[in-house]
Amino acid sequence: MMPFNSDISSSAGLEHPLRRFGSLPLAREVLDEVLSGYRRPNDKVSEWIREGALQPLRRGLYLAGPGLRTSPACLPLLANHLYGPSYVSLDFALALHGLIPEGVAEVTSVTLKPARRISNGLGRFSYHHLPLRYYGIGQQLGVDVAGLSFLIASPTKALCDRLVLSRQLPVLSRAAMRQWLLEDLRIDPELLVQLISLGEIRLCLASGFKRRQLGTLLKVIESLQQDPG
Repeated sequence: MMPFNSDISSSAGLEHPLRRFGSLPLAREVLDEVLSGYRRPNDKVSEWIREGALQPLRRGLYLAGPGLRTSPACLPLLANHLYGPSYVSLDFALALHGLIPEGVAEVTSVTLKPARRISNGLGRFSYHHLPLRYYGIGQQLGVDVAGLSFLIASPTKALCDRLVLSRQLPVLSRAAMRQWLLEDLRIDPELLVQLISLGEIRLCLASGFKRRQLGTLLKVIESLQQDPG
């Protein structure tokens, strides 16, 4: 495949029919509507891919090429569309919320479907299964700099998801939980006080999923919020 052509935003590209979609993910059905006047739409899609006007993300899902986008690709929004139902969570969400200091290269999400990994020209996307009774808690809309909205875990739910999906942490003592939060994840205690909701942890507990781990987390967060030092 030819490299994506950054010069497609030239004068000819200004009238390109894909420009109006900006950085929104494009399902094949949308492309079919755009190409309704073409006798051989598949050939046109292939041509756009070759010239860099269209970037494939997975079968049936695309993005306008870099030269036609009005803003950078919104990775959390793409993650929502690549495999769903899903919402961005775990390390990527923790970093986006400012809870952990490191940047995260892989876009991590949770889903009701089986676990899956997807790689494309924009990066790596991983999806981890969680049960329905627990899955629906703590989701919220995030907005990127261009105003695009995506589904993401709240800071509390992202932390709970990280805990319940960490296989090496079966049942923790309070001391071990505190160490995991402050030393392994390197979360600032002040952020745990400011951003983590005890009520939301209790909702996760009420789902009946991983109660012992979540119960220990609740007790440690309660103690930190009572005495951050």
